[in-house]
Amino acid sequence: MNRLSTDGAGLLAAFRSAVSNLAEHVDEVNALNVFPVPDGDTGSNMLATVRAALAEAESRAGEPAERIAQAISFGALMGARGNSGVIASQIFRGMAESLGGKDHLDGADLAKALTQGTATAYKAVVKPVEGTILTVVREASNAAVAAAETGADLESVLEAAVKGAGEAVARTPTMLPVLRDAGVVDAGGEGLYRLLQGALSYSALRRRPAIRRIRRRRAEPEAVGAATAAAVELFGYETMFLLQSHDRAIDVDRLRSELEQLGNSVLVAGDGRAVKVHVHNDRPDRVIAVGLSMGTLTRITVENLDSQSAEVRERREAGLLAGELVGAAQGREAQPARSAGPARTGRHEVRPHVDLDTYGTPLEVETAGGSNGSAAAVAQESVPLAVVAVAAGDGLARIFDSFGVAAVVRGGQTNNPSTGELLDAVEKIAADEILLLPNNPNVVLAARQAAELSTRRVRVVPTRNAAEGFAALLAMVAERDATANAEFMTLAGRAVQTLQVTEAVRDAVVGGRKVRQGQTIVLDPDDGLLAVNNDCMKAVVAALKALEPGFELVTVYFGDGVERSEAEATATRIGEAVAGVEVEVVQGGQPHYRYLIAAE
Repeated sequence: MNRLSTDGAGLLAAFRSAVSNLAEHVDEVNALNVFPVPDGDTGSNMLATVRAALAEAESRAGEPAERIAQAISFGALMGARGNSGVIASQIFRGMAESLGGKDHLDGADLAKALTQGTATAYKAVVKPVEGTILTVVREASNAAVAAAETGADLESVLEAAVKGAGEAVARTPTMLPVLRDAGVVDAGGEGLYRLLQGALSYSALRRRPAIRRIRRRRAEPEAVGAATAAAVELFGYETMFLLQSHDRAIDVDRLRSELEQLGNSVLVAGDGRAVKVHVHNDRPDRVIAVGLSMGTLTRITVENLDSQSAEVRERREAGLLAGELVGAAQGREAQPARSAGPARTGRHEVRPHVDLDTYGTPLEVETAGGSNGSAAAVAQESVPLAVVAVAAGDGLARIFDSFGVAAVVRGGQTNNPSTGELLDAVEKIAADEILLLPNNPNVVLAARQAAELSTRRVRVVPTRNAAEGFAALLAMVAERDATANAEFMTLAGRAVQTLQVTEAVRDAVVGGRKVRQGQTIVLDPDDGLLAVNNDCMKAVVAALKALEPGFELVTVYFGDGVERSEAEATATRIGEAVAGVEVEVVQGGQPHYRYLIAAE
């Protein structure tokens, strides 16, 4: 059967169009926020992610579809920002794996790629939630498969996927009550829909003369059997390793070329500093020898594919580019309730239970838009344990620095650091083990992805804001290893009750409560909206009274644009309204949120 097909150039052009379409609708996607807060950034995170993917793909222009798909996957993996960006990167990862060995792709290939992209994305989330981007990609892939099974061409399969995605987005409020109450559809799902829509609008996919037709010939049964036997004999071993070079840049193109002469299913992902390699052939020793000629090898694995089932092979290949990126890391993370004892975050003269030297020399890493340039290496001699923390404001960054963390990655709401930026910060630290504090729920997945990609032993402490990060650091004990520390630090972070104070940017209904644009809203990371009022101080006091009683210290971190005098007036009002508490005021400098408040 003849089906319309496109090559690497067509795939790149379609992806270019997809990114352009998302850029046109990014503000609309950002506005689809459950909470009417001024930091809606789902669209911005997805756009930054796919722009990084496009930049990587553009560097491979002229190569076959397989290479373009791999470049999109790797670029998205390293450039992933926010939860939506990380999940999107997993979709691209699965699609790239499905397109392995393809110079061109047709409708059936696209349907299969979307299906594998869906499976990979679902595996990346420990507790998938329906009514999100996961639902949208699943429905898009189901629609694509249904179209492909009728013999539809590439354009028709993509049309079906776009229609399926659009219908799924429209249904997301029926699956998630919070979306229904807020009167919005899922932002991540809408972003994915805009990407697919943009790919469909690419003119080369819509003009049949511009698309190459492939005539398939039916192979004789004997020929198929012979080819299969030859493949099994050729792909006897799967060899994987991480290649690093400290004295010269790795010639990635030459490495790929030499490996392609030795085997098949060759995947080379990385840059001049570190490259992950995957090859199928019957002489793994030759593959390893090529790697050794270019640098140092770690994480070497050689598997005899002939002795493995198809299920095992698929699972191994599904973990190629980044391992079990998010799922495995999340499976190790503790998810405690608020049951640990109090940890003092406000009294910054109290140091954690380690000497400053244990953390290594402090380092600040600027994310996109920063002004300090790239980070320098922090310590020449390795230390047992170091900490990397993400901070959204100058004041918060200074506090983390006072704790002696090895690196502060600048970023927060509307400026989530990417997987690559977090990985870069981690890789520059000379430590046996590293603890990574994301300090934002929208950075946790990227942090876990960076931890899985790192050549170092990294554990993520899933802190949701800087106040939880400070409490976590106070619970750190030098004698414990990173895994044990991560568990105790997570408990300590969750023991602190925190509030974020901002202004509503639109009218909304949140948790059954009406919110008007311009009102002060106070949010709790566990329970959502705690208070809303026209008067900021009244809203803050009401929220504090709604917390679990028994806290003795309240720390008010005031944000960017807030005068200290105003913050001190708020602290005085808190002290008058909540009996028996000590109140401290600290300059945080965080954007968008007038106050970050910790009660402990």
